[in-house]
Amino acid sequence: MSTALAKALQECKFQEKELQQLQETHRLYLQKLEEVSKLQKSFAASIARQKKNLKENLKGLIKFNKGLTEEEKNEVKEAKDHIQNMQSLIFQMEAFLPKKNGIYLNLVLGSMNVNLPSKETEFTQVCLTHFPSHHISCLSLLCVCRVVDALLNFLLVWYYCTLTIRESILISNGSRIKGWWVFHHYISTFLSGVMLTWPDGETYQSFRNQFLAYCLYQSFVQYLQYYYQSGCLYRLKALGERHNLDLTVEGFQSWMWRGLTFLLPFLFLGHVIAITFLFLFLFLQVSMCGFCFLVLFVGNFFTTLAVVRHKRKNQQKTKSL
Repeated sequence: MSTALAKALQECKFQEKELQQLQETHRLYLQKLEEVSKLQKSFAASIARQKKNLKENLKGLIKFNKGLTEEEKNEVKEAKDHIQNMQSLIFQMEAFLPKKNGIYLNLVLGSMNVNLPSKETEFTQVCLTHFPSHHISCLSLLCVCRVVDALLNFLLVWYYCTLTIRESILISNGSRIKGWWVFHHYISTFLSGVMLTWPDGETYQSFRNQFLAYCLYQSFVQYLQYYYQSGCLYRLKALGERHNLDLTVEGFQSWMWRGLTFLLPFLFLGHVIAITFLFLFLFLQVSMCGFCFLVLFVGNFFTTLAVVRHKRKNQQKTKSL
């Protein structure tokens, strides 16, 4: 027998042994899956029971608001705070259980389970919520071609559609995304669709350069905002003060103010540019775009003001302590 043939036969025997090990691993994998499924059902039932009991306990404590001594009031308040802390912990644990999809996810994905099983998967999904569209904006400004413009708007429609799906998945897994930002992305999807169907002509060409310049500026601001938010979240998650699936910073630390004061002028300038599009033209597509930009301006502007006001309050409270 030649050396090459002997080596080939030996390799076959080795592969056969590996296959047997693989089959054993597969059997063990299926067994663990079944165990996880049973544990998941048991855990879900325990969570539901605990939530119900805590809710009833909280209702029971609320009934004792009147006719209590000062000491009893303090005890009731401490008990309420303790129950609320337990409810918060249960909410975090519940995020790892499968949930029923909302209306939007049911329409898009059906009854598919969108539970993210591991922290690594969660982090990957969070990172995918950012998409740089500035390359297409630059190309559109340099190349005066309706096809390139259509490509930009098509990519924006695709991006915002997928973004709303990803955000819905994150919300189903316990992410605390502000309702305005989700609504903002639905409006942006509609706006990009209107821009995509806008026929070429004098009106479109007169609006085009301003809109593309705005897209480019918006991409720049989004990058600044992304680096500010991700930097803050990285620190807070490392300190254990934020949930794995949080996308924005709701609280405030004194070290955040320096980055925010740099970011705010760019944000407000972007809001002002958005509102100017409302008054440019009176044609159908532009009127619809103008209305969308009005909604985006109002939402973005007042949300930014509310965030600044909230952070200033927290900063003053921290200084007073």
